[in-house]
Amino acid sequence: MNRLPYNIFIQLYSFIIRVVSPFNPKAKQWVAGRDDIFKKLRSVIPGGSVIWMHCSSLGEFEQGRPLLEKLRTEVPHLQILLTFFSPSGFEVQKHYEKADYIFYLPLDSPANAKDFFDIVNPKLVLFVKYDFWYYYLAEAAKRKIPLLLISGIFRKDQPFFKWYGSLYREMLTFFTRFFVQNDASAHLLGTIGIKGNVSISGDTRFDRVIEIAENFQEIAAIRDFCADARVIVAGSTWDEDDEELDHFANTNQQIKFIIAPHDIDKERLQVCRKLYRHSILFSELSNGSVPGNINTIIIDNIGMLSRLYKYATICYVGGGFGDDGVHNVLEAAVYGKPVVFGPEYEKFFEAAELIECGGAFSIDSALELEKLLSHLLQKQNALDEAGEAALNYVYSRKGATEGVMKYIQEKRLLTN
Repeated sequence: MNRLPYNIFIQLYSFIIRVVSPFNPKAKQWVAGRDDIFKKLRSVIPGGSVIWMHCSSLGEFEQGRPLLEKLRTEVPHLQILLTFFSPSGFEVQKHYEKADYIFYLPLDSPANAKDFFDIVNPKLVLFVKYDFWYYYLAEAAKRKIPLLLISGIFRKDQPFFKWYGSLYREMLTFFTRFFVQNDASAHLLGTIGIKGNVSISGDTRFDRVIEIAENFQEIAAIRDFCADARVIVAGSTWDEDDEELDHFANTNQQIKFIIAPHDIDKERLQVCRKLYRHSILFSELSNGSVPGNINTIIIDNIGMLSRLYKYATICYVGGGFGDDGVHNVLEAAVYGKPVVFGPEYEKFFEAAELIECGGAFSIDSALELEKLLSHLLQKQNALDEAGEAALNYVYSRKGATEGVMKYIQEKRLLTN
């Protein structure tokens, strides 16, 4: 296949990142994290007894995490290497204790892929959901190292299924096994001749959110703030989401609001403080006590969101008014709470299925949002029914991690 356009794209991407890195913090982290990376890899990794899991970013890490931790328990004698492409994954999880080594993935190229595999020499390679890199995948196949895709999801608008997608289709031939989230993904793979090595295993994110909920850790300051009030928790919000929510929050001071923005840089927090007129930052709390006119806490840290939803009467999940679509609705649904989000959710089957079962609602405007929130808060039966539907939906999809582990054990991928 002609790999020239792919190679040009990789080099151009790297060039642009380096050009903007002095002015962009994330680009700067992307570049700095890859400096002398092969020297760093050689200094710590023994090679030959390593399981390598690659995640694009933080969301994919949470998806792969249940399997990684299961492997940690089942084969404790093996080392685990975790790599990220994005700073938003690496910087948050660089001290994650269940992996032995955590690195950025070096830029994709024939030489880098060869050097990487020479150093690591993994027994098993796991790619989570997507982030397909041609030369790394090809090198795994060339060396006959088992290569699994975990919680894969495919859509007909992806390059694999387009006339110009021959290189992308070739990438898929390098995989030993596909564990996909749904029937639609399996069907799409079948249309391009990939059939015999596909399992419909579900999404490991269900296992992850269930684990978090069942091992819930209290946040005392949030508990005290909420007390006995009705509470709306809005997670992973963007400007567009907050502009839909702020009027309702500002005019209903008897309701408590917890807003967790997707980004928590200084400018974004200032926007939130301006929109929510009766707000305080979480870092400003003192033993959970707030002034009497405050009904909104704005979360200015990372890592609490999956627990915050526990305190909600109704959960709002952000992203649904942007092109990329709604964020993780399962983190909210697992607590048995109604879930609300914007109109852009078609790429996320779990959001559509939650709506279908009655556990979630999509809104198009602030007026529609306020009408829905008022209805659910006034009608306890409707609130309870939606929450129960959300909870039942999540638990009905449990078990994807066990399906992957069963395959690994039956095929003796870590004992050969």
